[in-house]
Parts: sequence; C-alpha cells; structure tokens
Amino acid sequence: MQRSTSNPESRRGSALVVVLVVVVLLTLGIATFTETMITEREATVMSGREAQARAFAQSGIEYAAAILGVPDDATASNLYHNPTAFAGKLQMQGGTPRSTGRFAIIAPVETDPSSASVRFGLMDESGKLNVNAIVNLELDEVQQRDMLMNLPGMTEAIADSILDYVDADEEQREFGAESDAYESFSPPRLCKNAALDSLDELLLVVGMTPQILYGEDANCNGLLDPNENDGADSLPYDNADGLLDPGWQSFLTCFSRERNTRADGSAKIDINQALLTELYDQLEDELGEEAAIFITAFRMNGATNVPDLESVRSGVASTGSDQADNAIKEVVEGVAKQVIRGGEGTVTRGGLDLSGGGSYRFASLYELVGAEVEATIEGSSVTLTSPWPFDPASLATTLPPLFEALATSTAETVDGRINVNQARREVLYGIPDMTPEIADAIVSSQVIGSDGGVSEDQVAIRATTGWLLINGIVTDSPDGTMTAISQMRLLDPYITARGDVYRVQALGYFDQGGPVSRLEAMIDASKLPPSIKFHRDISQLGAGYRVQNIPQNNTTNPAPASQ
Repeated sequence: MQRSTSNPESRRGSALVVVLVVVVLLTLGIATFTETMITEREATVMSGREAQARAFAQSGIEYAAAILGVPDDATASNLYHNPTAFAGKLQMQGGTPRSTGRFAIIAPVETDPSSASVRFGLMDESGKLNVNAIVNLELDEVQQRDMLMNLPGMTEAIADSILDYVDADEEQREFGAESDAYESFSPPRLCKNAALDSLDELLLVVGMTPQILYGEDANCNGLLDPNENDGADSLPYDNADGLLDPGWQSFLTCFSRERNTRADGSAKIDINQALLTELYDQLEDELGEEAAIFITAFRMNGATNVPDLESVRSGVASTGSDQADNAIKEVVEGVAKQVIRGGEGTVTRGGLDLSGGGSYRFASLYELVGAEVEATIEGSSVTLTSPWPFDPASLATTLPPLFEALATSTAETVDGRINVNQARREVLYGIPDMTPEIADAIVSSQVIGSDGGVSEDQVAIRATTGWLLINGIVTDSPDGTMTAISQMRLLDPYITARGDVYRVQALGYFDQGGPVSRLEAMIDASKLPPSIKFHRDISQLGAGYRVQNIPQNNTTNPAPASQ
C-alpha cells in the first residue's frame, strides 16, 4: 500500500489569504465603527443644536412676557408689527453663521385675504370672538347667535349648540342642544354648561368636527402653503381653491380679556361712582377744574345734545336683571344723597351744589365727546361745553389720556371686547350694531405700509378705538338719523383697541443650518406680572416660516426691567 503525502507547494500563500481576510474584516469593522461614531457625533451635535434652538425660542416667549409686564414701556406701544423688537433678535454671537443663534416672534397678517403675509409681533386674542363672554352680554338669544353666524360654514344649530354648551342653564335655545341630547351619545355625557377652558372643548359640541375647528392650516402658521392648496394630492385634504380655510380656531377664543386699569396698574377714575364730592376731587386732581365741573354737572343733569340710547347701557356693569339693577342704582344714589346731606348746609364743588346727587350714569366715555350740559353754577344757569370737542384733529391727542384716566366701572378687567385693530372681517361682522361698511373700512385700513413698516403716528392714533372717528371710518349716517358719536356709543361696549391676552409663536434658529424650534404660548397680561396660560412645542409641524427671509437684528436689547 502506498501512503499519500501532502504537497508543500499546494499550501504556499494560504496564510496570506487568511491575513487579507482578517485585515478586510478589521477594516470593515473600523470603518463601521468610525461611521457609527461620526453619526453619533452628528446626532449629539444636532441634539445640542436642537436644545439651543429651543432655548432661543423660549427666550422669545420670556422676552414677550417681560415686555407685557411693563405696559408703559415704549416697545409695548407697538406689539402688532415691530421688526426692530421682534425679528431676528440675536441670542448667541458665534464666529460663523452656523454658530450664530436668534429668535423671532412671528405671526400671519390676519386681514390678508391671500394668507401670504407675515408680521413680527404678538397675536391679540381680543381679535377673536370670545365664546365664554358672548353668553354674558346683555343681548337676547338671537343677538348672541348672530354674533357667530358670519363665521364660514356656521349654522344656526351649531351656533346655538355652542352657546348652550357654555351658558349656565339647561334651557335649550331655539336650535341648540342641552344635556338630554348629549346623554343619547355613546358613551353618554353631559352638556358642560360652564365656560370653556380650551377651545379644543368645542369638539364635544353637537355638530362640531375637527375639520370645522382646525380647517386646512395643518402647520398652524396662518399661511396658505402648497400642500394646503393641492386638493387630495397630500395632507391635509383641501379644496384647492387658492384660499386658506383657517378653521374656526382663527375666529374664536375663550381667553380674551383686557385690563380696566391704567398702564401702571393703578385704578382709573370711575365716573359713575356714587359720591360726587369724591368724583369731583379726583377729576380736578387728574384733569383740572374745567373737566371736573363738566363731568360732575353731566352726572347731575345729563346732556342736552346726547340722545338716550338705551342699547349702549349694556356697557354698564349689570346683575342681568333690569329690576335688580334699578333697585341697586336707587339704593346707591339714596345712600350718596344721605351722605352728602348728612352735614349741615349744602356741599359744593366748583360752584356746583352737589346735594342732589347724580341722576345720570355713563355707559360710554364717548358720551363726553362734543356734549353740552346745562348747569347752575354759583346760582347762575350756564351751558357747559365739553373739554373734548368732536374734532378729529384734536381727538388724536385728547382721547388717549381720557381713556387712560377714566372708566365707567370699577371692574379690574373686561372680557370679550373685540380688538378692531386685529379682528378679521367675519369677526367684525358679528359685532352688534356694526355695519358692513364700517367693518369693510376697518379691514381695508391696514396699519402695515407698502414698505413693510408701521407708521408710528398710526400706532399712536390706534391706541384707542377713537381712530375710527379720527380716520373717518365711523361718520354720521347719510340720512342724518345717526351721528358718528352715537354710532361709537353703540359699538363701544363691544370693541377695544387692544386686549391683554396674547398668543405668541416664537422661532429659535441659527443663521445657517438647522434645526428650527417653534414654540407657542398664551400670555395673560390682564394682571401683572403676566402669566403663561399654556405652552407647547409645535416644532413637529415644521418651521412654518422661512427663517432665511427674517431680517437680522444684531443688537441684543434686553427686555425692559420691571420698575
């Protein structure tokens, strides 16, 4: 038997193959490890940049709250569109654009029909209809329903159901629904019969759907984006009509409120207070003798040229019962007269005998404009003319201090009045006694000029609703049946020039490269210091705005400090 032997020549080079395989495997392992480490490093860097961007955006929220906390600061006078204060604020100065961080406070121009314009400022919730406040207005159920009927797609059934859901009773409105309707649902539930805590609660109302409430604005930026105008090609599904359906969330709120105090938080003078002696003394110290005599005499005798418009009395604080209101009024005036007459002789101020007390109550400060009052001063009958004549040129300077100093009640806050400077057309149409002509003229009177800036003169004029008179928006009716002042008295209980609860969208970003953080908050400055009602991160919806188009502001102006 022949024994086989291995050939050494056949195994030559096999070790090299093994070594090469090992080297390749090691190289692949090292490459994979290196790639993983690079990816991890990039993820760590991106995570850090995300945290930085979120911090920039949060700085924007806190910055806005700080400005609202000092309402007499110059910046607070223009919160609507102020690129200097709210666009591209430098937060981190880096050596390169990629390491330079900023924030911007941005909003859509609500009155732009094309939904294509942006501004740099805050969104006043008073530009919307407050569903909680509507049921507390001294309006009948039909008038309350009518305030909602101009919203796109609104029906009488949904309007009444919304109001039934928030009013305090179980009495069903004409087209509404109370608990008996909700108990038939699966699972059954009760009608809330209380104020909404969030607008999202409207989804619980009979007839409401997410599409109605939220519309086509999928990323909540208030702009018409390509995917919101392509039909069924991409979400959200829309009608591709070239117009943005913003949903009722853009017309309704449950947060709007305004301060009824001065800018520094101190109380205004209540011109309806019972004791005329105190009223006169306060007015004289604040506005001088002429104004004190005129307003006090007005309270005593009324005016000779101010018509009696009972509808404007909805602006006066009420118990909701005319009988109770009249009884309270008689008791208060009786007590005031007894106090005045309690001493010996008569009590006089400025030559006026105040012993008779006040017989007239103001429903609106506009009653003072252009009024004439007959009074007896030092025993002589005189006709007093208003220190605030109806002259648009002078009203621009006289109305702001008047509205800053005086009020018709002692309430610290007022809920639900509509800010005519920011309200959409559909909201304005719902205001009682608002004509379509006035509403259209308001919407057409843009505060942002063609150059993208805001006229400081217009900002000052629009500090009160008096700009509707000054700019000729509200005028005497063509048939002479309604004067401009009477029209303002009718509108005054329902309109304002500025609220004190704001929605803020803040972007945090870098000059180059991502990411972009977008935060939204609701800031309530109706009481100082301001409080944040809610806060949410909406970065998952995308940047919403093109940060590369935001102007850069390389000054690091701090928010004003409290005084």
